[in-house]
Amino acid sequence: MEYGWLTIVPPLVAITLALLTKQVIISLLIGILSGSFILSNFSPVGAISLSAMTMWENVTDPWNVAILIFLVTLGILTYLMVIAGGAAAYGEWATKRIRSRAGAQLASLLLGIIIFIDDYFNCLTVGTVMVPVTDRFRVSRAKLAYIIDSTAAPVCVLAPVSSWVVTIMSTMGEKFRDVGITLEPFTAFIRTLPMNLYAWATLVMVAFVAVTELDFGPMGRFEREAEATGNVYGPQASEEKVKLPKISKKGTVPDLVVPVVGLIVFAILMMAYTGGYFVENIGFLDAVKNTDAATALMYAGFLALALALAMFLSRGIIPVGRLPEAVWQGFLSMVPAILILCFAWTIGGIINQLGTGLFLATRVGQALNPALYPVIMFILSCIIAFATGTSWGTFAIMIPIAVDFAVLLAPDLLIGMIGAVLAGAVYGDHCSPISDTTILSSTGAGCNHIDHVSTQLPYATVSAVMCGIGYIVYGFMAQSGANPAVTVIVSFLVTLGLLGLVLKGLNALTLGSESGMRPRRRVA
Repeated sequence: MEYGWLTIVPPLVAITLALLTKQVIISLLIGILSGSFILSNFSPVGAISLSAMTMWENVTDPWNVAILIFLVTLGILTYLMVIAGGAAAYGEWATKRIRSRAGAQLASLLLGIIIFIDDYFNCLTVGTVMVPVTDRFRVSRAKLAYIIDSTAAPVCVLAPVSSWVVTIMSTMGEKFRDVGITLEPFTAFIRTLPMNLYAWATLVMVAFVAVTELDFGPMGRFEREAEATGNVYGPQASEEKVKLPKISKKGTVPDLVVPVVGLIVFAILMMAYTGGYFVENIGFLDAVKNTDAATALMYAGFLALALALAMFLSRGIIPVGRLPEAVWQGFLSMVPAILILCFAWTIGGIINQLGTGLFLATRVGQALNPALYPVIMFILSCIIAFATGTSWGTFAIMIPIAVDFAVLLAPDLLIGMIGAVLAGAVYGDHCSPISDTTILSSTGAGCNHIDHVSTQLPYATVSAVMCGIGYIVYGFMAQSGANPAVTVIVSFLVTLGLLGLVLKGLNALTLGSESGMRPRRRVA
């Protein structure tokens, strides 16, 4: 049945309500019900029944079950790593070795990159560990919050093993099966990495800002205040405490690093195992390409959890009596993510049944130059994620639409368009005042939330504009028949090259405006 413009009602309802109510889960639920209402010929009972059936089908899918189990395991592992004290030990180690404001900011960046398995864990841990260090060198809490936020979503979306990646792969997997694409979701994700331009541009910008202490826009006011007076909270801001569980004082830096490294190693081995490497005559890389990624990550989560328990229990860092607390709190920490994921799968299923992507591709896409599809997907994802405060919800809405556009109108742009969706979703999640990671970043740094949003927005937007240009270059090169690898490399280099030029220009302007006002100085 052809539903016409009614096909855009579910995503439009979900986006609008999320923007108005700031309640993502409820907004997704109402979007699901609105789509089911249309599919059931406007029957209220039929809408409820169809919504329940669609959710059940998605949640009980073996692939998705494995993902949910991995998320719970990851939550427990994360909580154990927090209370073991490894992150606190890193903070003490860093305090003894850092000698400058730039060093304090780079250490925060490094820790954010190390803790890539989950954005919630990243935000709170980096903030708690680095606050004493950055305070000592008079780095404003707004600057620390920006660094934390810039290494939460951007790092998690690039890491082959993280709660974000399983979400992306599951969304792609569902759509690929629907349209007959045989490409394995994990392989597709790996191929999107260089096209996730915003994530790379953000990490480059943070490193540049840390080294040069480039402070423009509202951030400059906070940094000048902190460096001149020692007031790291900013004008009219007050300290906001972070509540953490009891942390062991016996923890060491390896207690943070070893479980993370173990998770990566186990994930690689399990991907090879599920791909047939240990039981069939097949090469290692071929096995990884053919892996059952969800099952592999589930196994890796169990093994990493076993490794962490062996480390912590054998040395008495965590008593056996705290294990029920770790299980419960780890599960609770993942409940919001699990709920969003289940509703995201469901609205994705409803959108597929309505044919939203097909409708937009045939009615709207054909009127546009295909070379503009990647930048259009990027811009739409930016807007949706900023409005809803969730990148995961944006993945559910935009990945199926991007795949339909590519399949029908521009097959060569499939990976680039998915990469553009991921990049736009990360930008929106990074900047949105209602995003969980934005809120947790300001909480972890002890920074006023509105101060954090207003100071980081100019930095993030500069990166986003450069990415938009990169996607335009990619689209036109791909449509002209250029070699795919060359197209990706050129787009990547154009984005980072333009970003570097803009940052150098801003740095020169900032230093020029500060000349004669105050010298940069180190704090002993």
